Amino acid sequence: MESPISFSTKSIPLVSLNFESIRSWLNFVVETEGSEMSEINFVFCTDEELLDINVEFLQHDTFTDIITFDYSTKDHISGEIFISQDRVVANATRMQLQVVDEFHRIIVHGVLHLLGYKDKSTTEKSIMTSKEDYYLSLQTKF
Repeated sequence: MESPISFSTKSIPLVSLNFESIRSWLNFVVETEGSEMSEINFVFCTDEELLDINVEFLQHDTFTDIITFDYSTKDHISGEIFISQDRVVANATRMQLQVVDEFHRIIVHGVLHLLGYKDKSTTEKSIMTSKEDYYLSLQTKF
């Protein structure tokens, strides 16, 4: 059976990550949060490509590391998650983190958005960060 989680790119080589491990981990995250997986498409792109999406769909003329389009229903999560490889690498470098760890963080961040977590207010951001840290601490088990 084909996984409901896919990884692709718009115009650049696909980043080297252990996608099977990430799929298992994300399935665990979704189940732990009491939801079911429908379909999640991760699309890795450049800063410029994600900026174009940000302007066209959200009317935000700013660079970002992730944009999540949520197509979830009440009991099943589904969506498209666009991630700027450029921005993730730059953030990891700036924060002196391993690039793979920053990719894991941004990937689970997008899934948490699909699960209904927000990060606009200070309180929401604190909850989101706590959830990210918790699930990142378990990622190596997959």
